[in-house]
Amino acid sequence: MDLRVRALETLLVRKGYVDPAAIDRLIETYEVQVGPHNGARVVARAWADPAYADWLARDATAAIASLGYSGRQGEHMVAVFNTADTHYMVVCTLCSCYPWPVLGLPPVWYKSAAYRSRAVMAPRAVLADFGVTLPADIQVRVWDSTAEVRYLVIPQRPGGTDGWSEDRLASLVTRDSMIGTGLAQAPAVAAP
Repeated sequence: MDLRVRALETLLVRKGYVDPAAIDRLIETYEVQVGPHNGARVVARAWADPAYADWLARDATAAIASLGYSGRQGEHMVAVFNTADTHYMVVCTLCSCYPWPVLGLPPVWYKSAAYRSRAVMAPRAVLADFGVTLPADIQVRVWDSTAEVRYLVIPQRPGGTDGWSEDRLASLVTRDSMIGTGLAQAPAVAAP
């Protein structure tokens, strides 16, 4: 695949269809400016600041934009908060609607027909595929993203993190935990 991409890029550059500097800017945008690290900052702020968490629950689009994360595919955001009795998971059953400003580009599995159908029909089985087994008394709710609305799961804050800085809290947040196919990392697992 890598060779095919390089060959296609070389051909497009030689024919003058693509500017290499523009490609570099796009790659830098998705490596530095957008991605799961942005969403992790949103989650960490919500964990550390109850007023921000309340704002995020009421108007996720504005709360997220206040941190500088907005743009294409993030125009209309809704945050759903995992609780002790409810776990949320996000899917786009029609295509692959995904909140790019806070999660970056969608993973291949998110766009697959298997994930899109199984997440709705058998969410616990999908969670098990990702290594997540929840107690039977926890309700699993699936939210379907659309072209109009994108969802961000706010995972439960792990215990033992009282007094942590937002940077340190953000290190516990994974892309999958913000889709709902994972959980926030335990403090011992995260980088110091």
